[in-house]
Amino acid sequence: QVQLSESGGGLVQAGDSLRLSCAASGRTISRTAMGWFRQTPGKEREFVARISWTGGSTYYADSVKGRFTISRVNAKNTVYLQMNSLKPEDTAVYYCAAALVETSVRDPADFRSWGQGTQVTVSS
Repeated sequence: QVQLSESGGGLVQAGDSLRLSCAASGRTISRTAMGWFRQTPGKEREFVARISWTGGSTYYADSVKGRFTISRVNAKNTVYLQMNSLKPEDTAVYYCAAALVETSVRDPADFRSWGQGTQVTVSS
């Protein structure tokens, strides 16, 4: 069973950047598509970005397209989320998760092994 641990969150101002990391342990994720999601209190977990196991295919929510970039370094068993031009509406707890199957795209139910999350707060 893979364990995922997110880091890199913090308090920033609108327009700033952050890079989140998702480190995997327990087993390799090099053959697993990975996703980033976010959640705010009282709302359902929301899809942010997804990357194929090779890193050659990425997919983004419309709300972050052009501002966020998902990437991975399989040799480090780590997935990243570079977030630029942050907005107050990006404030949330950010989670990474492993896809159940390669065809898992954006439904949280199709992902597993959720990390504990990292808080991102963007002030206006």
